[in-house]
Amino acid sequence: MRGWGFDEYAGKDYSHRKVWVLERLKFLSAMYAIDICAYAVMSNHYHLVLRVDQQRARAWTYDEVVERWTKVFSRPPLVERLQQKQGSQAEQKAAIAIVELWRTRLCDISWYMRCLNEYLARRANSEDRCKGRFWEGRFKSQALLDEAGLMTAMVYVDLNPVRAGIADTPESSDFTSIYTRIQTLRLGTRGKAKTVASGVDVPLLAMRDTPSKSSPVIPCRLSDYIELVDWSGRSRRQGKRGSIDAKLPAIFARLHIDPEEWRLAMQTGGQTFGRAVGRIERLRLHAQALGQSWIRGFKQSQRLYS
Repeated sequence: MRGWGFDEYAGKDYSHRKVWVLERLKFLSAMYAIDICAYAVMSNHYHLVLRVDQQRARAWTYDEVVERWTKVFSRPPLVERLQQKQGSQAEQKAAIAIVELWRTRLCDISWYMRCLNEYLARRANSEDRCKGRFWEGRFKSQALLDEAGLMTAMVYVDLNPVRAGIADTPESSDFTSIYTRIQTLRLGTRGKAKTVASGVDVPLLAMRDTPSKSSPVIPCRLSDYIELVDWSGRSRRQGKRGSIDAKLPAIFARLHIDPEEWRLAMQTGGQTFGRAVGRIERLRLHAQALGQSWIRGFKQSQRLYS
């Protein structure tokens, strides 16, 4: 696919397109009931860790739902008449059904990704003056079933530039959520931080000890999380099995995570979960909900979250 890094074949630099991703994420954050926990924009792909907030979507009024949905999509006359309190009872009932459908879509990851990927594809095609497919295929997703699964996914995503050799440290990993969080800590700003690399304020779901107006937070202190990311990045680059720092982050003990298995999981190809990430009991419940007796990741869950 055509990405947003340097294309050696074409001799062109598309790095400016990384800003497009962050700008769109910021825009969608004001539209959807979906929070961003972590992100990493690479040369030809990106990673996202998202939290769906259905309770927030259910609390929106009809007018709020319409206002959010019509940031991207058109407003049918039937819904306009509903807002103006016009039309027959049957028309109002049909309009309410449309708005309720929009409400479900505004907390749906598939629709979120559609609004993200279609926008990026159209903008890139317009710049390249071409038509056709921009993405190789549909996005892939994993269900994060508990706090341990959430931490695993977030750290794995934030370490992508370090793992790929693009950056030496998390604080130099431009276009990642860990970069933004570290800037927040360095600058002592409240709420959102402006990444120096992009100049875009990307709203991130707050950590437990980060000042925030929103009630849901990631169940981890920012200082613990940064220490966890730093330790994971340093341990996987040492190149020797079992070469673990004597001082481990307190979060390992709290989440009952095996440090050696964690180090292996942070390596390229080390994360062998399938459609979901979490402790073994959560995976079993998820498999039952899917009508299956087994899903990929049972063995790694037993080793990692022992």
